[in-house]
Amino acid sequence: MKILVLKESRPNEKRVGITPPVVAQLIKAGFTCMVESGAGYYSNFSDEAYVAVGSEIVSNKQEAIVQAQIIIKVNQPTSDEINSMKPGTVTISYLYHRFQPALIKQLADAGVAAFSMDAMPRISRAQSMDALSSQNNLAGYKAVILGANYMAKIFPLMMTAAGTITPARVMIFGAGVAGLQAVATAKRLGAIVEVTDVRPETKEQVESLGGKFIEVNAAGVQVEGGYAKEVSEEYLALQKAAVNKSIAQADLVITTALVAGSKAPVLVSEEQVKLMKLGSVIVDMAVEQGGNCAISEPDNIVVKHGVTIVGISNLPSTLAQNASELYAKNIYNFLMHLTSNAQLKWEMEEEITKGTLITYQGKIIHPSIVQTA
Repeated sequence: MKILVLKESRPNEKRVGITPPVVAQLIKAGFTCMVESGAGYYSNFSDEAYVAVGSEIVSNKQEAIVQAQIIIKVNQPTSDEINSMKPGTVTISYLYHRFQPALIKQLADAGVAAFSMDAMPRISRAQSMDALSSQNNLAGYKAVILGANYMAKIFPLMMTAAGTITPARVMIFGAGVAGLQAVATAKRLGAIVEVTDVRPETKEQVESLGGKFIEVNAAGVQVEGGYAKEVSEEYLALQKAAVNKSIAQADLVITTALVAGSKAPVLVSEEQVKLMKLGSVIVDMAVEQGGNCAISEPDNIVVKHGVTIVGISNLPSTLAQNASELYAKNIYNFLMHLTSNAQLKWEMEEEITKGTLITYQGKIIHPSIVQTA
């Protein structure tokens, strides 16, 4: 089968879907590979590096799309790209299918078999294919580094002849992959770290990394696939009261909380921002899905009430080389699962295939869409 890696078209996107080492693995497995010219440039992978491992570099995107049987991207294909695809083409990328009804309909109408990497089941067999986790891990690290950049003080305790500098205090909302990496990174830098999460089972993980877990003893949280599916207003009110003291003391607040298939919950109100110290920083990692901070702005860094609020929506792209390397390995493992002897197996009832296949043979087939259509 012929695989095509397309250059990303999303603004400020620097990642690439497959890296040269993974191209070499795919060719060894029996695939042939085409890469759009310049696709890896911003991830530090040159066209020459792809050619050296056996890939063909293509400059005419439309012609290459027609030739390809499998098309790989990080972000969703564009409308023009879909229009160039022949029926039966397979695409693998992020789709965020619950938020993109028009895109999903276009893919189905075009007869494209579309797999969504963000729909990967949270099961042990799929861990090596879990692109959300691999990318969020990097994002959690970068959130701390961004916070450090905008803070006017250092993270660690420092004792000098001129006096002692007390350690920074970091408050983290959410103890998923991104949140736990943020805990680990902030602790390595010497900060005092506090964490809150709607899932009480994350307490042990937080404490194992040296963080303090802020507990909220109340019901009202539904969890699905490792993510909060629904959080009651009563719970959010109690959580707000429990964390206000920590927010007021924090030098850096990092918010990571997402709700599967819905807008991100507002966890830091404008009133809470006003409680924070002058010069403190908020990094809102959920800004792309509405934001955990009520006054964060997508793809903008603003100062409000004396607090710097960082709303960069695509943190993995700021670490494009490592992010591309991890995503490419996720893609490789996923392709190895889906294929045998470089041919797709189409095991429609197998859990990973069923969980990630959104459109097939002209129809929208994913259960999360079919049930709500």
